[in-house]
Amino acid sequence: MDKTEIIEILNEWNYWRRDISHTISRETYDEKIASLLAHNETLVIKGIRRSGKSTLMLNAIKKLLADGVKAKNILFVNLEDPRFINHLSIYLLQTIKDVYIEYLDPDEKPYLFLDEIQNIPNWEKWINKEYELKLSHTIISGSNSSMLSSEIASTLSGRYLKVNVYPLSFKEYLQFKDIKIENKLDMVDKKIELNRAFEEYLRFGGFPKVVEYAPDQKKELLNTYKDSILLKDIVARYSLKEFKKLEEIAAFLLANSGISQNPNKLKNNFNISYDMAHAYLEYLLKAYMIFEVPKFDYSLKKQNANDKKYYSVDLGLSNIMRVPNLQTRGDDLETIVFHELLRRGYKIYYYKTSNNLECDFLVEDDNRIIQLIQVTSSLKNEKTKKRELSSFSKIIDELKLKNIKTTVICEDNSSNIEYNNIPIEIFNIKEWILNL
Repeated sequence: MDKTEIIEILNEWNYWRRDISHTISRETYDEKIASLLAHNETLVIKGIRRSGKSTLMLNAIKKLLADGVKAKNILFVNLEDPRFINHLSIYLLQTIKDVYIEYLDPDEKPYLFLDEIQNIPNWEKWINKEYELKLSHTIISGSNSSMLSSEIASTLSGRYLKVNVYPLSFKEYLQFKDIKIENKLDMVDKKIELNRAFEEYLRFGGFPKVVEYAPDQKKELLNTYKDSILLKDIVARYSLKEFKKLEEIAAFLLANSGISQNPNKLKNNFNISYDMAHAYLEYLLKAYMIFEVPKFDYSLKKQNANDKKYYSVDLGLSNIMRVPNLQTRGDDLETIVFHELLRRGYKIYYYKTSNNLECDFLVEDDNRIIQLIQVTSSLKNEKTKKRELSSFSKIIDELKLKNIKTTVICEDNSSNIEYNNIPIEIFNIKEWILNL
């Protein structure tokens, strides 16, 4: 590519001579990114395709400009621009920077925002060079967790900070819908509006762009997301030939969010080899389509051998994969709680007692189990209540836990109860998510 073509592309994407586009702030992410930019490390923003990473980069650029950084000292590069597609290499990265330096003449160490950098083979070597020679502040994004494989993490060891980006939380979803819920009275006052938004969130998920579309268009957009993630982040990356089988396994795991699974089960269910089942599971994890939760055990060897539970990244993707009338409300509430715990920075396990009672989540913070959580639609049915609550005392006894919180998250009203001499907090799921 010649430099005239490159600067024309860069000029289209940057805000050197035009106003910056309107975006909605995602405060938790924006504040974290702004604070991390104060450190002289490579900042890695990673998460599933279409989760809003590019917008977060744009918000960071806005903050830099508001803080007095000159526009000419900031470069944004979209590495998925189709005009770059036949030139993706470290040489392209260096040429882009050289052209930027020539045309913009930055007078301070520039901020380089490189979006979807995993498209560049060996990108980490170029980033490491920028870091070691103190040539730029580098902020990079990627849609595939293999960009932080052990080898790359070793190359950038001690030189990067990361931000994990997920589709919108329900709190962010309300913000995008311009629904303000700041206290419990707001929940009462806007009950109908709040409940309608919650049902939409359960059905269509939290991909930011999906929120803007009419209901009859959301499903079509979600299907394009699904195809794009499978084709770009898995099929193309790993040169797969069995796309249909990959799509079937993805559909199964997404539609059955929270399912306990292992490669042997997938092998038998889909009549494929163990190696293929194991590989496809890893590919879906690396593309952030699913998340893995281990069964807790004090023995790491046993923990690694046990079945894992797999959660969908987004209920919108789950629902386009499901058969009509499938009853999944309890599983969907569990998926929402799982992602909220992830956003809050906890390490998460599930657990099964010796008499096969299951607890949805054991929550670890600072290397200590601090909370047991069950998720259900309602405790009003006595059979359900017994099933959900009986595990608490058994788990506390088996794992010898002390000073542990026991919590049920459901759609009933919040309250405090005692069961088997264990004090239990009952949280309405909307109150719990919104921290009210």
